[in-house]
Amino acid sequence: MFIGIKYHRNIFLVFVFIILISCSLQEASKNHGIVFLENRSNKLIINKSNKNDVIEIFGHPHSKSISDENEWFYIERILIKGEYHKLGQHVLKTNNVLILKFDKFGILNSKEIIDKNKKKDIVFSKKETTNDIGQKSFVERFLSSVRSKMYRKK
Repeated sequence: MFIGIKYHRNIFLVFVFIILISCSLQEASKNHGIVFLENRSNKLIINKSNKNDVIEIFGHPHSKSISDENEWFYIERILIKGEYHKLGQHVLKTNNVLILKFDKFGILNSKEIIDKNKKKDIVFSKKETTNDIGQKSFVERFLSSVRSKMYRKK
């Protein structure tokens, strides 16, 4: 009996060792955009930093404003694996947007960080615009129906 207990103990230790090796100390995450956006934005000084300083710290902006070329946007998004009750689905950990506004000389006027909690307070318009370009004309619809009838199997 003593040999049987020793054998089972060794199998149990190997099993526990294999389980512990597969565990990782860092959480699995998917990053998009600039990592540690908030920490990097603290390096920028309003009315002192310029566009070149911003490009040196962050790189080129992800997007610029349509109406104003002096308004830049940087994005940070981190997804992590959910807990067991989420069945491994991705959960949004951080979702930050940094908005930088410059004056006409390229000096930083203002910076604003919008995190995922502030985004819930943003109100969007409910209006929809119609697109006349995507709709087919009468002639185009007629010709496409004739073409479909022509190439249909008999």
